[in-house]
Amino acid sequence: MAFDPKSLTYNEAGLIPAIAQDATSGEILMMAWMNAEAVAKTLETGKVTYWSRSRQSFWIKGETSGHVQELVDFRFDCDQDCILVMVNQTGAACHTNRRTCFYTAVRDGEEVELMKPMG
Repeated sequence: MAFDPKSLTYNEAGLIPAIAQDATSGEILMMAWMNAEAVAKTLETGKVTYWSRSRQSFWIKGETSGHVQELVDFRFDCDQDCILVMVNQTGAACHTNRRTCFYTAVRDGEEVELMKPMG
């Protein structure tokens, strides 16, 4: 059965959350938004494409930074309202130049920085 990106459940803004996970290590790298066209572009090209809410435009991860996300597997959850893209990540996934956006933890009531920027 052919997959139709419009079959997913998008919010009132036409967006769906997309979680990027490293296909090798299993590390959660980032979360961003996609619309149906970004989903289609991702599946067509193998380059993970998101929708920038602030710029109101598409952005292909790594297009300007070189920190590319190559699509390995595309999944969605049981409610069809969240995407998981399993990727081969080149360089940092976070715009702060960290491997992951999830670099801050709360431990014993305190914020703890788990990693410094790369390089």
